[in-house]
Amino acid sequence: MTPDRGFLRLPMRNRELSLIGLALLITTAGFAAVQLARAQEFASSPLIAAAFFAGAYLVAHLVVRFTLPDADPYVLPITAVLTAIGLIEIYRIDATLARDQGIWILIGLALFIGVIIAFRDIRRLETLRYTCGALAVVLLLATITLGAQVNGARLWIRIGGLQIQPGEFAKILLVIFLAGYLRERREVLAAPTRKLLGVGIPALRHSLPLLIIAGASLVLLVAMNDLGSSLLFYVIALAMLYIATGRLLFVALGGGLFALGAAAAVQITPHVQTRIDGWLHPWANEQAQCCYQITQSIYTIADGGVLGAGFGRGLILNSAGGTIIPFAQTDFIYSVIANEMGLVGAAAVILLYLLLAWRGFRIATTADDGFSKLLAAGLATAVAFQVFVIVGGVIRLLPLTGLTLPFVSYGGSSVTANFAIAGLLLCISQRANRERV
Repeated sequence: MTPDRGFLRLPMRNRELSLIGLALLITTAGFAAVQLARAQEFASSPLIAAAFFAGAYLVAHLVVRFTLPDADPYVLPITAVLTAIGLIEIYRIDATLARDQGIWILIGLALFIGVIIAFRDIRRLETLRYTCGALAVVLLLATITLGAQVNGARLWIRIGGLQIQPGEFAKILLVIFLAGYLRERREVLAAPTRKLLGVGIPALRHSLPLLIIAGASLVLLVAMNDLGSSLLFYVIALAMLYIATGRLLFVALGGGLFALGAAAAVQITPHVQTRIDGWLHPWANEQAQCCYQITQSIYTIADGGVLGAGFGRGLILNSAGGTIIPFAQTDFIYSVIANEMGLVGAAAVILLYLLLAWRGFRIATTADDGFSKLLAAGLATAVAFQVFVIVGGVIRLLPLTGLTLPFVSYGGSSVTANFAIAGLLLCISQRANRERV
């Protein structure tokens, strides 16, 4: 007799709707808790914000229900919970920032819908692989030449009153290019025909694009003073190369080359050296910005304890109304979460990201063609490693990088780009599940 699996017996789209409903309850309760803690009275504005949030996600769910009926039922609800937590904590910091973030979430969900409609047949993207690669290079070159330097790093382009971070979109284009290129050349890369010092290597014409990516990552490190993006792009390339070929040699060589390049960059790039010094010796000069951020992040996390102070009740703001940790809504949003939700809540957020990465890799394993497998694996790697780097920075496991926490941190480029990733994963899942039926 087959055991009753309860929730898992529901149709996939009904499971998705039930979990989105849970996320909406969290959003409403969180907004209300922050409002009560701030004003000691109930107000309707948090409920209005939660209603808009609910309406946007319900529209996205309906589009998925009718467009991708066989797609994974967990990706969209996970993003709903993460965006809800981020929006609540940003509202805790500044109501105006929360309003702006809410607008970006709506734009991100609109992009999510556009992606799943445009690329319902994910194989269309494979024909655009070289176009995507070229666009990624153009975006990064534009950032280097036209970007504004903020806090020592050149990551943003100002257009009117907006700041756009092209690197967030460039990483998606890079994954699409690598998925198409490696699917096409995986056999020759996995079975090299030449030898160097007794070790088999692929012919130069096959490995040249990958060497260009490796070189471009190091150029980013120097030209943009951006340790985070260069490391992220490099890890994505190495991970996808290993998945495509199964050769650890490429990972070892790539890691060694990046370590040498990074060591050289530290000597010629003061900003990177400052970040590393602040990471190694944060209490040596607590008044320096990079040191002050790290020390305050550690104090804030420790103050949260096991269960946290509760939404709206943590020690986040100073007497002037600003955040104790500079840029708490972007680089250090995880510290705020740990303070108000405690160790339990902070661990729960990590588990949500692990679930999202697991769903991404599960989609990759069920896909029936090489391009879809590599694309899903690359997108899951991008999200997972970005979380690892930003959380590692705020708990002093790694140097600060300036990357954002996907779906949670304040910022339009990050939110919209990550919704595009979610849409692509669902498109891949739809095709994989439909082929299995």
